[in-house]
Amino acid sequence: MADADIIIIGSGHNGLVAGAYLAIAGKRVLVLERNEWHGGGVVSRELTRPGFMHDQHSMSHIFIQGNPLLANDDLGLKSKYGLKYVFPDVPMMSVWEDGTTLPLHRDPAKSAEAISRFSQKDAETFLKMSQQAAQWLPMIQAGLYSPPMPQGAQAAMMDQSVEGREMWRTTQVSTFDLMEELFEHEKVRAHFGRVAGENLVSPDEKATGIGAYVFLGFLEKYGFGVPVGGSGSLTNALIACIEDHGGSVRASASVREVATEGGRATGVVLDDGERLSAGDGIIGALHPHILPDMVDALPADVGHRAKRTHITDAACFTVHAALDAPLEFRAKRHDGEPLSAVMYELMPASYEDMRRAFDELRYGNMSPTPLVGVGQLPQHDPTRCPEGKSIFHAWDYVPYTRQDGRSWDEAKGEFAEKMIAQMGKYIANVPDVVLDYHCDSPVDMERTSPSFYRGDLHGIATTTYQSGSHRPTPDLGQYRVPGVDRLYLVGPFQHPGGGVFGAGRATAMVVAEDLGIDFDEVRVS
Repeated sequence: MADADIIIIGSGHNGLVAGAYLAIAGKRVLVLERNEWHGGGVVSRELTRPGFMHDQHSMSHIFIQGNPLLANDDLGLKSKYGLKYVFPDVPMMSVWEDGTTLPLHRDPAKSAEAISRFSQKDAETFLKMSQQAAQWLPMIQAGLYSPPMPQGAQAAMMDQSVEGREMWRTTQVSTFDLMEELFEHEKVRAHFGRVAGENLVSPDEKATGIGAYVFLGFLEKYGFGVPVGGSGSLTNALIACIEDHGGSVRASASVREVATEGGRATGVVLDDGERLSAGDGIIGALHPHILPDMVDALPADVGHRAKRTHITDAACFTVHAALDAPLEFRAKRHDGEPLSAVMYELMPASYEDMRRAFDELRYGNMSPTPLVGVGQLPQHDPTRCPEGKSIFHAWDYVPYTRQDGRSWDEAKGEFAEKMIAQMGKYIANVPDVVLDYHCDSPVDMERTSPSFYRGDLHGIATTTYQSGSHRPTPDLGQYRVPGVDRLYLVGPFQHPGGGVFGAGRATAMVVAEDLGIDFDEVRVS
């Protein structure tokens, strides 16, 4: 008898989602995680001091809110396993050093009112943009949580209507070009242009324009879900679901090889030599750059195309701090009240500065203008730290390899201090309230998860030629591995990309099809 029906390599949330669906379907699921903790990019840990719970990577769950696993509670994560979210009124806010702010509310009328303080014309344009985003959202959502449509078929379908052709055009233009078309005020342009940066790409990159509509559509319909207790609450609920249905999740179990026999994946070999067999299949968070090294039976041409997938130029650097008191932003709301948002974007003085910051990253240089984002989630979820205290999660973009020849291990403390100093230009009590901090360089991120190859939190760059059914490659875009039967892929380098999508649902759909399981009937009882 096999050790499990399904073995899953990696306990990132996508693998856990796939495992939960298959466990509910009656399969014996075994999840193997190389770290001492579970969750991959969806994890909460006491990184600084006891009692201060930090989201090491993802801090808000946006796109998963439209996934049937939450929208319909397919897995019982909310009704049975204790997952709870709060949805603040202001998901995102741009903050400038001169004290001006621009909030983006869930209510488009409130956002338009805020934009009108910069430009009445832009406020009117925004409302049209909001309506367009709402109209496009169902079409966009339809393809996010299931295997992607072939790109040719998708293009042909969209070409059948004026609306579809307009949407297709928007998928091809850059965010910068789109902002130039839509808005007249530089700060409004920068506000929406910064959205592209959260995908680790420049607003000048082609095919980023649609992101502004996707972001807005989700923000207004669902909000930014802040998981109560930390991002890892989603991971904990998924593990509870798997274990409740007979599965198991192991930590400190690093897989070095996928075993095959007769062109079929049959099990795994751990770093310590332990062999585990899988009766029905293996699901692996196997980055395309390491896939050939872990699967000897992989056809050479498939492996070649996997290894040539492109990584983003902009890697991520994060700082997590335990605070003696909540942050005090120098800027105030227009009514004089303190700022409140899920995500604060500390904006450079001009839109041009933001564009040039990303330009330098293309050449492997440090950005001359920091692009720091900040989250202070105890504002919305006080369970994350002791009463009267707070935490922050800050991020910036850097090259994976430093031009000065220093390693990130050597230089990361210095860079973290620079980030904190930059925050002090916007926040009056920083650094004074910082009790302790933890920082992760791109190299650290790669160490915590192979999916974050070279510090790319999206696995691979979010380009058009690495999207949809071509993500990561046309060979691997349907989650199956050619030439190796019953080996499936899951992770941010697969469709729909990085972020908390719950995309393991699509992998589970493919596995269910191959095993003769009616996926539409897989629901928690």
